[in-house]
Amino acid sequence: MTRLTRRVVVVGGAGLALFAVLMAGCGGAPEPAAARRPVRGATARASVSNDSAVMDLRLHPLRVTPGASESVERNLFRFEPRAAAPPTSVYTPPERRVAPVAVPTGPPPPPAIPLRFIGLLDAPAQAGLVAVLSDGRGNVFHGKEGDIIEGRYVMVRVGPIAVDLSYLDGRGRQTIRLSGQ
Repeated sequence: MTRLTRRVVVVGGAGLALFAVLMAGCGGAPEPAAARRPVRGATARASVSNDSAVMDLRLHPLRVTPGASESVERNLFRFEPRAAAPPTSVYTPPERRVAPVAVPTGPPPPPAIPLRFIGLLDAPAQAGLVAVLSDGRGNVFHGKEGDIIEGRYVMVRVGPIAVDLSYLDGRGRQTIRLSGQ
């Protein structure tokens, strides 16, 4: 068995054991739906146990004569202005107005470099590691530290798991990690 299959079997067995323990603690297996369904007709009255509580219905509050109700002070069909609320004596300080501070913003950062680091070449004749990059459109570029890639980027550093690239003018330095295809 593989590790994943063993893990699934162990977790499933533990879940089944937990379910069995919970069901034993709750009083056994649940009743089937047919046993819980009420029986209709004459047998229904016979199946009601004597222990069931019957709620006492109080119908006498419903038998109130009209006109015996208390007087109501409001009329839903007549418009009357609302009574004014009593004045409050709580002091509220005046609001402070703070002018927004203008934050100077510089030029927007350069866009991200759209290359992927896909591998290294072992070239004993050349000094240093040679990185292989792809632009995702089928073009493949390679270079070592200090080389210009695609006429726009400079390879700043080449490492075993990442390369550092920047634009030709030195701005926008970005680390690109080795990507698994």
